[in-house]
Amino acid sequence: MKALDMDLRERILAAILEGKESMPKIAERFSVSYKVVQKLKYQWRDLGTLEPQTHHCGRKRAFSEKQSKKLDQLIRENPSWTLEQLRQKLRMDCTIQTVWNEARRLGHSFKKNVASN
Repeated sequence: MKALDMDLRERILAAILEGKESMPKIAERFSVSYKVVQKLKYQWRDLGTLEPQTHHCGRKRAFSEKQSKKLDQLIRENPSWTLEQLRQKLRMDCTIQTVWNEARRLGHSFKKNVASN
């Protein structure tokens, strides 16, 4: 669903702050739901802004930025270490797949190289 235009948000807030109409009447006047009017009122009160808020959905990453940098450093210093060794060195409570995914995100590959033989 698309966010409301800032102009409409500002007009709704002005009507709320004016205090002459109830929130259900304001919702009806601007053709929005009562919940939208309520949300804008609380958002203005709590955050001081009417800007649309972004929501971060999905699962939180297992690696913090600091751990990610440490993994990158370990792989560069010890390219022959296994994923299990890396996980143990980092003292991470995660799966090997998670270490692999983070290493790939950092641009590392564990593919054997003909030149390294």
